[in-house]
Amino acid sequence: MSDLAWDNATLGGIAIAIKDGTHGSFRRVRTGVPLLSAKNVTDRGRVAWDDTDDCVSEQDYRAITATFSPQEKDLLITIVGTLGRRAIFDGARIAFQRSVAFVRADESRVSPRFLYHAVGSPDYVRQLARRSNATAQAGLYLGELSKTTIPLPPDPEEQHRIEAVLDIVDEAIAGTESVIAKLKQVRAGLLHDLLTRGLDENGELRDPIAHPDQFRQSSLGRIPKDWCVRTIEECCSEVVDCPHSTPSFSDTGVLVARTMHIRDGRFDEQSASRVSEAEYLERIARLRPQPGDVIFTREAPVGEAFVVPDGMRICLGQRVMLFRPRSDDLIAPYLVAQIYSGAVRRRIDALIGGTTNPHLNVAEVRRFPIPIPSNPSEQERIVEALSASEGSIAAEESVLNKLRALDSGLMADLLTGRVRVPESIPATGVPA
Repeated sequence: MSDLAWDNATLGGIAIAIKDGTHGSFRRVRTGVPLLSAKNVTDRGRVAWDDTDDCVSEQDYRAITATFSPQEKDLLITIVGTLGRRAIFDGARIAFQRSVAFVRADESRVSPRFLYHAVGSPDYVRQLARRSNATAQAGLYLGELSKTTIPLPPDPEEQHRIEAVLDIVDEAIAGTESVIAKLKQVRAGLLHDLLTRGLDENGELRDPIAHPDQFRQSSLGRIPKDWCVRTIEECCSEVVDCPHSTPSFSDTGVLVARTMHIRDGRFDEQSASRVSEAEYLERIARLRPQPGDVIFTREAPVGEAFVVPDGMRICLGQRVMLFRPRSDDLIAPYLVAQIYSGAVRRRIDALIGGTTNPHLNVAEVRRFPIPIPSNPSEQERIVEALSASEGSIAAEESVLNKLRALDSGLMADLLTGRVRVPESIPATGVPA
């Protein structure tokens, strides 16, 4: 293993060129040369495009790239808005805006892949923040960017060994993310089928093509013939709005259901706000939340929900509602599923579509229609099928969290020289 001391190298000292995008004016067009901006660089080190991205004309492209044309292996760093997202450029033909800087590494001093990992470290991103301007949209001038520093092993082989280890972890993270995305796609299709076709007594999806006699038309369209359509008000014993006051939050005490902590059917208890016992009692004067209740967000954002679990003491924050399903008519997880993908979701989308400040009033929510299996056991079968799908996703998400923690720890150790990579590790990583 090399005993050479590491350098504290400036970005300007190890780069052949550092260049940001155009500061001049140009005309955006729908077809032409793609126009790269900071929003195209993801937090996982990739460049992503979609149909909303702008293009520029051939004439503007030539003007923008007259003094600098990006090349394969150049490093991209976002320097306006969200600072420090980075990617290795693939050599595509693009124009680029001021919000992205290109760094062309001097490969006699630094490997582009090592540099990619080094500028992704938390210490480096903090450097960018310190050197940025103090405006509402953080920005960084190239002169300040060039002064940022990274710890740099002078031995190229040591750089390659470090990047090899970090590349392997990155590849594992990307693979797990891909699995999760596919599982979520499968779950979305399953959710739609379960909430429109249901499961018969054998646990099989009903088939409207092979067995049309098992379905009927309703106000919500085709549903299984033994299902009914009822409103939230009809199938819940309680539908209450939050107190119209802002709680006084504290570091300890009783949980508060705030909209920012409710996502994807879950309540983030770890980051949740709390209130004193006295304020909790004031906020539950109308109704004390209990296990099995559903808490629903009607604004900022609209349409998130979760089921209050056993043992949780919680009160309502602002812009949320509470539903208490009648146990003989409706089970809470089935209601939450309808909120996210069924008739309730379609009604929400119809009401808020195109509005600049989407919100729902309580009277509208009370009238939301829900297709409900008349037999509660069918609701339970549907929920069990969804739970199995969610369990697979949760297992992969647990793996992903461990990989991200490993990545963070390895970056802190390997990119500072605190831990050295043995020479027995091959100096070849997983391709980007």
